[in-house]
Formats: sequence, structure tokens, C-alpha cells
Amino acid sequence: MGTQKVTAHLIFAIFIATIGSFHFGYNTGQLHAPEMIIKDFVNYTLEETLNNRPTEVLLTSLWSFSVAIFSVGGMIGSFSIGLFVNRFGRRNSMLIVNLVAVAGGCLMGFCKIAESVEMLILGRLVIALFCGLCTGFVPMYIGEVSPTALRGAFGTLNQLGIVIGILVAQIFGLKVIMGTEELWPWLLGFTIIPAVLQSTALPFCPKSPRFLLINRKEEESAREILQRLWGTQDMTQDIQEMKDESTRMAQEKQATVLELFRSRSYQQPIMISITLQLSQQLSGINAVFYYSTGIFKDAGVKEPIYATIGVGVVNTIFTVVSLFLVERAGRRTLHMTGLGGMAVCAIFMTISLLLKDEYNWMSFVCIRAILVSVAFFEIGPGPIPWFIVAKLFSQVPRPAAMAMAGCPNWTSNFLLGLLFPSGAFYLGAYVFIIFTGFLIVFLVFTFFKVPEMHGRTFEEITRAFKGQAQEANRAENGPIMEMNSIQSMKETATI
Repeated sequence: MGTQKVTAHLIFAIFIATIGSFHFGYNTGQLHAPEMIIKDFVNYTLEETLNNRPTEVLLTSLWSFSVAIFSVGGMIGSFSIGLFVNRFGRRNSMLIVNLVAVAGGCLMGFCKIAESVEMLILGRLVIALFCGLCTGFVPMYIGEVSPTALRGAFGTLNQLGIVIGILVAQIFGLKVIMGTEELWPWLLGFTIIPAVLQSTALPFCPKSPRFLLINRKEEESAREILQRLWGTQDMTQDIQEMKDESTRMAQEKQATVLELFRSRSYQQPIMISITLQLSQQLSGINAVFYYSTGIFKDAGVKEPIYATIGVGVVNTIFTVVSLFLVERAGRRTLHMTGLGGMAVCAIFMTISLLLKDEYNWMSFVCIRAILVSVAFFEIGPGPIPWFIVAKLFSQVPRPAAMAMAGCPNWTSNFLLGLLFPSGAFYLGAYVFIIFTGFLIVFLVFTFFKVPEMHGRTFEEITRAFKGQAQEANRAENGPIMEMNSIQSMKETATI
């Protein structure tokens, strides 16, 4: 394989792609700080519409629905990934769906002027559709333009875009910036700006070379793009790898979501993909992100919003750390380290929250446990599940696999946001013990089921899973074939 360099063309393409990840993070974190102000807007608008003061139950239900609709839209968007990337390609799909982002931003940004709660909720749904699509487009594009030796490190940039988006939303949501009664619609409508920026820059980014060669049979275009992106003229081995994959694809039938579960060669990769996506959400990290302000308040912090921003800063720093570690330690090792570290932190969080009323210093233990837990999350469960799916599947099943893997992520995100407040109310600090149990289960699963993918090509990984499936088939059919052979010998002897 030719010498692979980090060129300006490659950095530019990946940077522009990760603006989609920034969108996802920003829209995940934008409602945290101005929550009470937006609730007042909902209350006032309903009072004007109904000519009567709305009940507390109605207000709470509408707010919960406004938050939860984001996950519902994300689920729908993630299921639609294949419809776009197979028809329009990776780059053009990102370009097209920015129209959706602009529409969602306009609906949210103008909802106050229109005095419409419906516009706020619809805007959240539309922007969530965009975010659900981006969770597939961005990792797929980054994985397909990156050199094999740097694919893991560049894949981490998807997560970096997400955490920077969350941090920017938290900072912009402060009262001194846009978290005021007058400016909160600007906070929600700000998402239009990165959409316009990405739309302006994407035409200058290359199309996915794998898509061009494998899906469109445009070998020369793919070769030229690879030479420009990777800074080398000798692309013989890389082009040959894609051709081999293309030849194998011609022998495969079109991979649907159902086929992922029916075919033995896909069953183990899709099981790994889904489980790793669940490990990201059920690690309890979003319980910290969604309700960190309340957790810090319970822990005795006087200005919890600034402590929550501190979580966002730690989140960003350790995502950068992961960027440098992933190609040295490997995905599997980092994922297990992250899961194990978070499990220990969850135990410390439980103990400290139980004892904080008796010992004041336990509040500091709780805060440190939260910060360290976030650090471990960004080392493993944060970045790795997003780009590991693209690494496990070849070109034909990859869009369906990205869609299928994204669904449990959004579903568990939705259920966690819905159920965690009740769980925290009834179980108190013991709610984090549930997350500890999940983390241990995922750690054991990763140890026994997830292979190391460091430095291996798409072709090598796919071939390894196919070999395992063929061995399983032989093991299953071996006794039957042997019995058939014996029966045939008996019939011959009788004749």
C-alpha cells in the first residue's frame, strides 16, 4: 500500500463532514440551559390560545414531548440512511439534507414570533430527522475517504464534532449570551448557520472514492480522488482491494435489514454493531448530560450550570485524547477500558450521593466521579460505536447496517430520557447501580465477541466474519452430510 499522508484535501473533507456531527451535538444540548424560559413561553402561548391557564400536567406533558420528539425524529432519520446514500452518494446526501436542517431551524427560530408551540415541536422533529441521517452519513463518509492506517483516529472526529456541539450549545445557553427571554429563539435557530456553511463547502469536497468505484464503476475518478486525498500516486493495492470487494458484491444479493439477520455472514457483525450502540446509551452518559444540572445541585454545587459546562469541557478534551489513542491501543481495548472505568465511577457516584448529607466532602467525590466517568466515556463508548459499524460491513450491506445500528441507539436514548426521571425519583442514588450492571454486561460481551480491528482493511474484516459463518455452517451441516453419506452407502449395498 502506498505511503499514506495527512493532506490538506483530506483534512478539509473530514472537517466539513463533521459539521453534521456538530449539528447533532448542538441540537442535543440546546434545550438544557433555557429550559425554564421556554417552559414559560409554552405556558404563556397556551394561555393565550386556550383563554385559560393550562394545567401543570399539560405543561409537563408538552415539554416532555418536545424533548422526546427529538429521539423519535432521529429514529426515523436513521432508518432512511440507505434511501439517500445508495441513490445520491455520501457527499451529495449530506448536501441535500441540509435543506431539512434549515427548515427545522426556521421553525424553531420563528416559533416565538408566531406564538406557536406547534412550530417548536415540529421544528424539533424536523431537525431530529436531519440529525438521525447525519449519524449515518458522517461516519460512513469519513471511513470511506480515510486511509486504513488513520481510519480509527479520523473516525473519532465524528464524536469530537458531537461533543463540541453540545459544549457550544451549553455555553450559548448561558444568560449572558442567548439564554434569555428575548434571545432563546436565536439559540434554537442558530443551527441554520452551520447548515449553510456546510452546504457552501461540500461541493468542494470529493465524493467517496469507494462509492464511485464500487457503486458507479468510475475507477479513474476514484483513483484521482484517492491520489489527491492520500497524497500518493501508487494506489494499486487500494484500488485492487475495492475491485475485490466489488467482485464479491456482484455475487451478493442486495442487503436489506431483514437480510442482515438472516445471513450467517452478517449476523455476528450486526449483533456486535447493535450491542455497541446500546452500550453507548445504556452506559448512563445521557443521564449525566440530560440531568447533570440537577445532579450537581443535589451534590451541593451552588452554580450547577457552570459545573455542567465543565462536564462539556472534559467531554471535549478526552475526545481529543481518544483521537490519539485509538490507533495505538485499538478499538476493542479502548472500549473495554471505557466501560470498566465508567462502571467503577457509577459505584462511586451511588455511594457519594447516598452519603453526601452526612459528609460534605462526598459532594466533591460525586463531582469527580461524574467528570472521570465522562472522560472514560470519551475514551471508549463515546466515539467507537459510531464508526465501528462502517468498519464491520462491506459496501453493499453498509447503509442498511448503519440504519439498523442507529435505531437502537435512538430508541434507548428516547427511553432513557423518558424513564430516568422516574427511576431517579423512586430509586434515588441507586439508579446508577442499574447502569453499573449494564456496563459490566457490555464489558463481558466486548471481551468475548468483539474482534480487534486495528490496521485491518474492510476486506480483511469482512472475510474473517465470512470464514466464521462458513465454519458454523460446516459444523451445523457436517453431521447431516455424514448421515446422508451413510444412508447412500447403505442403499448402494442393498442394490
